[in-house]
Amino acid sequence: MTHPTQSSPGPGATYDAWDVDEVEAAPQYSPTRVGVAIILLLAALGGGGWWVRDQLSPVAGAAVASSTWFAPYVDATLAPTYQFQDPSLDPARQSVLGFVVAGANRCTPSWGDAYTLAQADASLNLTSRVAQYHSIGGDTIISFGGRDHEDLAQACTSVSSLTAAYQQVVSRYHPQLLDFDVEGAALNDATSINRRAAAVAALIARNGGPHHLGVWITVPAGPGGLPASAVRVATAFFAHKIVPAGINVLAMDFGQSESSMTRSILSVATASQAQVANLYEHYGVTSSLPEHFGVTVMIGENDSAGENLSVAGAREVARVAATRHWGRVSMWSLNRDAQCGSAFAEVGVLSNTCSGAVETSLGFAKAFGVLSGRDGVGATATTNGIALAPSNAPGPYPQWQPSITYPANYKVVREGEIYEAKWYTQGQDPATVVQYQSETPWQLIGPVLAGSHPPTTTTLPAGTDPAWSPTATYTVGQRVLFEGLPYQAKWYNVAQSPAAEATDPTSSPWQALFSIPGEPTLG
Repeated sequence: MTHPTQSSPGPGATYDAWDVDEVEAAPQYSPTRVGVAIILLLAALGGGGWWVRDQLSPVAGAAVASSTWFAPYVDATLAPTYQFQDPSLDPARQSVLGFVVAGANRCTPSWGDAYTLAQADASLNLTSRVAQYHSIGGDTIISFGGRDHEDLAQACTSVSSLTAAYQQVVSRYHPQLLDFDVEGAALNDATSINRRAAAVAALIARNGGPHHLGVWITVPAGPGGLPASAVRVATAFFAHKIVPAGINVLAMDFGQSESSMTRSILSVATASQAQVANLYEHYGVTSSLPEHFGVTVMIGENDSAGENLSVAGAREVARVAATRHWGRVSMWSLNRDAQCGSAFAEVGVLSNTCSGAVETSLGFAKAFGVLSGRDGVGATATTNGIALAPSNAPGPYPQWQPSITYPANYKVVREGEIYEAKWYTQGQDPATVVQYQSETPWQLIGPVLAGSHPPTTTTLPAGTDPAWSPTATYTVGQRVLFEGLPYQAKWYNVAQSPAAEATDPTSSPWQALFSIPGEPTLG
């Protein structure tokens, strides 16, 4: 997430009324001057042959929402893992997962330079959680870049390698919207700005066009609106004949104490929206201009001391967003949407896991949740292309068994779904339907993915016990080897394979005489 350093309005910048329609940008950033500045910047970027409206080849317009939509960011790698796929923890209809950046091998995509895509599945079950969120009608928007790590557009040295890196992410998670958060060093790197735009154009073409894969650009803004560097990022997309679904400005961390954080945010939004509208109009997009604009705020305490957005302030931002028909409002982040301190609020605390504001749990998400529009991609309750295993297939964790005690954070598979114990439990079926999530000790993670493999254990040498035979009759207590693993008959049976024990241990006539690595011992 970005944290702009531009200074906020000084003591002489006053606002006459709380009504946002009267909150204007500073006079030196009037819409007229903003338009002139953009035109001059476009001319400087392109020289004598810069794009003009009549010269731009027709491009397909990206889908836009019919009303303002709310999409909170989730820090995908922050501990404790935020279960965005759980509607009781994430009430939004679309969420932005951040951030995919360059990994240890430079041009290899990673989550926060901490997990490769495969490692994020092994440790965080990320693809399963994305599939679960899709299955209940949510849209996951994957965000590339951010403030703290190397941008893939800088790490990859060619358009083709960058396109391939982006494609790895699209092929795994099947998003319909991508978010490109350009900050820090990447914001002023002309080579990577052009490389990113060219790669995104190739990516969109490879995936069926803008109606199948849309993009938002996220850039920093200050009290005067968008800096020239942010406009250059957006201009590069248009120059490669990409019409972004929208431009999202980061209205946070203005660099000094704010007497009203809400008014400062809305002043930034006023100036930025005028610039964004001028940019789209310059490239021939004249319809639904407000819907191409978005704002992201940092809830509660910002990184800059003295800047704190309250829940009441968030409600006002939401009201203005709806009135002005902005396309999108986002917040950083769901991980932080809780009060610091349980009984008494600790106000002004800067934390990754609480807001530093007075609130109830998910207070900011609820304030912005009145923005009930959709992001325009037309999501339905499917997994959007993520391949799942059959419901009776063994998963990457042991099958749940009623006789075993499970400690907190232990994961099991039950009827094709992965669950994680929230606290110590025994005999409580994870698949039991409950009215409230607090009634079950199990957190639903998501479905088992196609190609998942069960945990492996050490096999025994042939002859340790007789090999199981489908034609033999077995009585209580008899032992066999099946695929190198020992089982003991619980009752008389014929032609009932020990394989069923893994998916239905209660009904199976066989008891496994081995432990799966990591499986709790019998209670």
